Formats: sequence, structure tokens, C-alpha cells
Amino acid sequence: MSTYGTLIAAFGRQYEVRTDAGEILLCVPRGKKSLFACGDRVQIAVTGPGQGVIDKLLERTSLLYRSDAWRQKLIAANATQVVLVVATEPSFSDEFLSRCICAAESQHQKVLIVLNKIDVLAGLEGARAQLATFGRLGYPILELSALDNANALRERLIGETSLLVGQSGMGKSTLTNALIPEARAETREISEFLDTGKHTTTFARLYPLPEGGGIIDSPGMQTFGLVHLSAEQLEASFPEFRPYSGHCRFRNCRHDSEPGCALREAAESGRFEMKRLQQFLQFRNECEQGRRQAQGW
Repeated sequence: MSTYGTLIAAFGRQYEVRTDAGEILLCVPRGKKSLFACGDRVQIAVTGPGQGVIDKLLERTSLLYRSDAWRQKLIAANATQVVLVVATEPSFSDEFLSRCICAAESQHQKVLIVLNKIDVLAGLEGARAQLATFGRLGYPILELSALDNANALRERLIGETSLLVGQSGMGKSTLTNALIPEARAETREISEFLDTGKHTTTFARLYPLPEGGGIIDSPGMQTFGLVHLSAEQLEASFPEFRPYSGHCRFRNCRHDSEPGCALREAAESGRFEMKRLQQFLQFRNECEQGRRQAQGW
């Protein structure tokens, strides 16, 4: 029997799929290829009680992933919003945030930044200062403490499929557990099933929200490579560049030191921060180097 569903968790070559009828099936892919991500819509064949085989991947509306010279790591499919979770402690990297935002912008996803642990006052003003650049660019910033008022986030999630992304220790899973109490038990059960001995998030998992929409909790990460983005895609993912892109004196301007560079002139005159142009140049050079390495140069 064939049916349709949403992939809600992936661990190894096994996938948990919630059918459109609400049944949870443990599925394996048909064949050797396994290129599925949490949030994927799939067609499956039921092979037994609680079991199935994934026959077909349905068209995605978005796919967020990171990449370096050697591999790509799928994070989540069909998310409509990326929620970047940072905290007053431990410290976070604004460069990491910029990388995540580039990936989200390239997929035309909404971005929401959550500053967690605001009850830890020692790091609050420093964290706010780090986020000021993103606030000036128009990205909404929500301040909260997951242990006290996680519901402040709930209204921003209703009707969206929101992917929670952040470095380790920022409190993504604490937020998920506060918003969806059954998430804690499900995480523990899967950890025991996989015999990992860990209750931290080791794989992405999609939880439905009672009010509509869902949350995808992803593992903490320390790096976010963008090798899969071309120079043009990367430039387009910096929203403050858009009024000036295509207005350089030379069509093939690389925005390094060429005369008549519209982006550099805008940065030097304070229309956007020079740091952002420097980050773009850094990311672009890393991407170009990564592609050369992948080709064996």
C-alpha cells in the first residue's frame, strides 16, 4: 500500500515518517542512495506494522544545508523560517550568524534571531551589541529566557515550519522542550533506541505545533560552510548589497580593489558596514578555494 507523509527524523539510513493519516512509520530508502532531510515530503510503501520503504521524494520548497570542499550536510527541507538561537552565554559568533543568514537568504526563507538566557545579565549588553548589525539590517530579534518565557516565541512560530539553528549550548533543545513538552520524552526514547547515551540533540527532528506549523530542532554546530553557493548567490544573500549590485564600473567587478566598485564605495561612505563587505569577500574566497579543492586543484 502506498501513502504520503513527512519525514520527521533521520538517523543513519533509517527515517521516521509521519503519514498524512498521523501514523508513525520507521522507513528505509529503496536502493542505496539516501539523500533525504528532515521535513521532506515523501511517498512511501507500507511493508508491515510500523514499517515502510521510501519510494519517492516529492518536490521541495526549500533545502537548507552546509557544505565544505568534501561533503554536503543536509539540515532540513521545506522550512519556511530559520530561527537563529544565540545566548548571553556561552559566547556566540556573529560570523556564524552571517553564514546561516546567507544560507537562509539563498533559499528565500524568513529569518528570526532569538537571544536566549537574557536572565544572565553579565553577558546581555555584549550580546545585544553583537546583534545590533543584524537589527539594523531589518532582521527581527526576540529576547527571552527559555526557562521562564519560551511562549514569547510561540506566536512567531504559528503557521510556519521553523528550523532552529545555532551553535552548541545556546538552548535550542530547551526552547523546544518548553514549547512542546512531549519533545523531551521523544528525545530520550530515541537516544535509548540508538544507544547513544546522550539526551542532547544528535539529529534534526520535526515536532508539530498544536496551533499549526512545526519546529525542527537541529544539532548544535560550530561551522557553517557555504561552498555550494556561487559568487552571485552569495552576493545576493547580503540584502544591503542589493541596491548597489550591478552598478559597478566593470561588469566582472570582484569588489576587492577595482575602481568604480559600487559596493566598496557604499561601504566606505557608511551606507552599510565595511565588516559585512569583508565577510562577503572572506566567504566568497573560501567557496572558491573549496570548489578548487573538490576538483583536485
